[in-house]
Amino acid sequence: MYAALDDLIERAGDVEIRSIADRDRDGIADPAVIEAALQDADNLVNTYIGAKYPVPLASTPPIVRTWATSIARYVLHRNGAPDHVEADYKDAIAALKDVARGTATLPVLPGDDAINANSGTVMAAHPPQVFTPDRLRGWR
Repeated sequence: MYAALDDLIERAGDVEIRSIADRDRDGIADPAVIEAALQDADNLVNTYIGAKYPVPLASTPPIVRTWATSIARYVLHRNGAPDHVEADYKDAIAALKDVARGTATLPVLPGDDAINANSGTVMAAHPPQVFTPDRLRGWR
């Protein structure tokens, strides 16, 4: 997964994560709830970046971890996210759309050969040339 429970706690704090992920009300964030939100985040991230990069990524750039954390946090707020959480989510989606469109790129980490393999190659196909010098010989 691109993000983990520790990332959610670092971003939102333990109190918030327990309050939005403790569905059985025992005072502890439910692991299945956290895992489902993180998986939803991964799926959404892969949907966008999969347009330009092979997914899942072999290693996780820090920005992808940030996006996945913002998305998972938003998903966990199933009864309505606060404005700042929704803003983080919308920012993450906007950035992912930029990656999908090719107006933004993911940072290449050492050993990310799969990402390097897709960069810099342009291929084109076209029909045979109609007006060649031989065919135009004698025309003025």
